[in-house]
Amino acid sequence: MPVHNLLIRNGRVIDPSQEMDQTADVMIIAGKISSITPAVANSPKTKPKASVHEEIDATGKIVCPGLIDMHVHLREPGNEDEETIASGSAAAVAGGFTSIACMPNTQPAIDNEAVVEFVMRQAARCGLCNVFPVGAITKGRLGKELAEIGHMVRAGAVAFSDDGCGVANPNTMLRAMQYAKMFNRPLIQHCEDADLASGGCMNAGLTATRLGLPGIPALAEEVMLQRDILLAESVGAAYHAAHISTAGAVQMIRDAKKRGVRVTAEVCPHHVLLTEEAIGDYDTNYKMNPPLRTKRDVEACIEGVVDGTIDCLVTDHAPHGADEKAFDFQNAPFGIIGLETALPLLIKVFVESKLLDWAGLVERMSLAPARVLGLRKGTLKPGSDADLTIFNPAEEWVIDPTLFMSRSRNTPFGGWSVRGRVMQTVVGGQVMFDHATGIRNVVALAPV
Repeated sequence: MPVHNLLIRNGRVIDPSQEMDQTADVMIIAGKISSITPAVANSPKTKPKASVHEEIDATGKIVCPGLIDMHVHLREPGNEDEETIASGSAAAVAGGFTSIACMPNTQPAIDNEAVVEFVMRQAARCGLCNVFPVGAITKGRLGKELAEIGHMVRAGAVAFSDDGCGVANPNTMLRAMQYAKMFNRPLIQHCEDADLASGGCMNAGLTATRLGLPGIPALAEEVMLQRDILLAESVGAAYHAAHISTAGAVQMIRDAKKRGVRVTAEVCPHHVLLTEEAIGDYDTNYKMNPPLRTKRDVEACIEGVVDGTIDCLVTDHAPHGADEKAFDFQNAPFGIIGLETALPLLIKVFVESKLLDWAGLVERMSLAPARVLGLRKGTLKPGSDADLTIFNPAEEWVIDPTLFMSRSRNTPFGGWSVRGRVMQTVVGGQVMFDHATGIRNVVALAPV
């Protein structure tokens, strides 16, 4: 798209990287933040000299650094009927995300330089948001032979994970940490001992027994996490625990951080909103991995976010077709989508309850994931990339999955009343999503 200038007027600009929270105007020139000036200082006499091609009146809206989701599944290559890089990018900007990191559990897996380059080409073709590939730790995500980590770094991989599968062999994980440290890239672990979790489809406990479903114990998450923390501590590697779900895991990370271990963590909206009791009618939209846990676990995860033990808020956006989710609970696939619902749901949990202020929420959805992945994002400092999210914090609406940009509809949050709606998503100075007009680049909506 042609380079042009954009002026965002009179918004409440919140930027945790600058400890900024004020009503201001943001001037964007050639895809970069040019200046942020108090709105009261802008009169016709002091209007920016640069030619403004487009203006947005953000009165009553929050303007913040573009949201970043560091845990997304785009399904391409291999399962384009569920999601494509283009449709996932469209869902991202509709949800206010300007950058996403896509996990490698595709078919074939993102485990070599060629597949990383393919993902980046497809993302550039649709041109909606920044897509950062996460490469596989092991070839084929089989947990045996290390993948081509150095080559994938060269091609653009920002982190490494076998997400969907925990790396079971401790020696393999140790060597992966040593290699990743060489390239200053984090390892993202799906913390689950496959033997302990084998055959389970929900949290192990009284509720699973009552429903007659096999359970996945909290211990399956905690055993692998504790092992990896010890490995990361010995190597000095950057280690990131994906989608934490148990009280024990939160405490392990808290303790490790106190010892100075380079460990970070994330949690998803569903793990701070829902408990295992939601599965009572066997709705497979409540089946995810890790599973929904107990009220105690939910409270611990929320506390971990508030006190900084858990760094990032992510979606674990996992599209599945309606035919797959129509299977019985034990045989249906794990996962739900989340890109288009994350912001209002997290507002409900943290801001409406006054557990976090707006700056705290933005920090965990933008600046923190940028830091974990080593991205030059998550800030509105002059000279930085003009990636911004503009949302109305007061607007109430009802989640309607039939209106999603994603190709899939597997969410348990349909019909929920929420507050906080994305109005515009700006990527590289371009308005890629506008609530009034929709997606700017229609390539993302074209059929496969």
